[in-house]
Amino acid sequence: MKNVQYYLDRFRVTEKQLDELICTALSRGGDYADLFFEYTVYQELLLRDGQVSSGGFHVDYGVGIRVLKGERTGYAYSESTEMSDMLAATAAASYIAKASSDNGRKTYGRFQTSAKNDFYPVLDDWRNNDAGRFIPVLTELEKRIFSKDSRTVKVIAKNVWSESEIMMYNSFGELTCDFRPIGNLIAAGVFIQNDRTESRTVSKSFRTGAEMLDENLVERLAVETVSGVDDMFAAIRPKGGRMPVVMGAGASGILLHEAMGHSFEADFNRKDQSVFSGMLGKKVCNSGINIVDDATIRSNRGACNYDDEGVPGQRTYLVRDGVLESYIHDRLSANSFGLPSTGNGRRESFRFYPLPRMRATYMENGQASKADIIASVKKGIYVDEFSNGQVQIGEGDFTFYVKRGYLIENGRLTAPVKDLNVIGNGPRALADITAVGNDLEIDDGSWTCGKDGQEVPVSCGMPTVLVGSLTVGGE
Repeated sequence: MKNVQYYLDRFRVTEKQLDELICTALSRGGDYADLFFEYTVYQELLLRDGQVSSGGFHVDYGVGIRVLKGERTGYAYSESTEMSDMLAATAAASYIAKASSDNGRKTYGRFQTSAKNDFYPVLDDWRNNDAGRFIPVLTELEKRIFSKDSRTVKVIAKNVWSESEIMMYNSFGELTCDFRPIGNLIAAGVFIQNDRTESRTVSKSFRTGAEMLDENLVERLAVETVSGVDDMFAAIRPKGGRMPVVMGAGASGILLHEAMGHSFEADFNRKDQSVFSGMLGKKVCNSGINIVDDATIRSNRGACNYDDEGVPGQRTYLVRDGVLESYIHDRLSANSFGLPSTGNGRRESFRFYPLPRMRATYMENGQASKADIIASVKKGIYVDEFSNGQVQIGEGDFTFYVKRGYLIENGRLTAPVKDLNVIGNGPRALADITAVGNDLEIDDGSWTCGKDGQEVPVSCGMPTVLVGSLTVGGE
């Protein structure tokens, strides 16, 4: 764990200069100001046709300055940490915030940042390894995928990692530092059978060091890449209509993230743009259902020692026993509700101001078994992989394309299915969950969430869940 002086030296600033920047930021009457310093290194290697065909190493460096005045945000950034450049950016942010017509002073939440969260320890620093260290991992992954299925005609393997050193300072005098690693291993296989072509992409991502690239992970990724190839070639497009839908454990959590999680984000709710606006403390689904947004899962892609406002990472119940208990807050939205931040202020980089964003969003275990849930359905579908989802926050309507699923007939999984959409409404689907499994799985794929032009790493999960009725778009 690096000390504060390391970060001050990294960004070539002193604590006295930090205070000077904050004073400049507040000089036009701002209520609150903060600084976000970032140094990120990023490397990618891509193997195609047995050779590393592309790669890159990038460095990003700079500082973002935010000033809040009432409900107005002034934001500017500098790719230099020379004092003159930072003062110019700070003055710009202060001027933007001054245009606020809200003269009522706000008191943005103060936090004790002395918590020593360490949710992503690193044993083998990515930066201490030459790129050549990772090439054998990619070639071995390719070799194993080819060896596991004779229909394999092409494999693409990719390793992407980054490490970020973050320092945050605000007008409360809170100085917070965080070292954030993240690694990704990705495999894509192309398969041909009887002149038909199918493809499958699998990824694993963890907030950890290069120690993640061990033999077990390579084997796991290879197995998952070829898993279900028989079913892909045998899959049919089923007849559409309204029917029960069983969501498989794990990756189906993306539907929870998109169709419900975004609607819980407090910026939408404080502006009355969400279908869940005004629903705090009210029943939104059956008793026994609990939905959590969590920054504290060790080495998880969505883990946060601190959010991008310096608030310690924490675990937040959004829905507890069927009741909407909390929205997802940054400092700005929390101030509007008169509540503490939930530690969800996140940004893509120093070039962006923070917004309420999810971390690891999942539903907790229920009492039912997967087998019993499937057995309870006479006619429906089982789905466990989605892509290309679309959600309307205001109305809660969603559409998801199903990558993999099966018919359920008389309580049994039968024919594999493809080329169908699942269509519904988030609040209604949540209220129509009639069974929750006891097999919670947090998916560890390379999930990335987009919002207002920003992307941040997240994860999601759920146990097997039965939704009583959704529209399935098939034939």
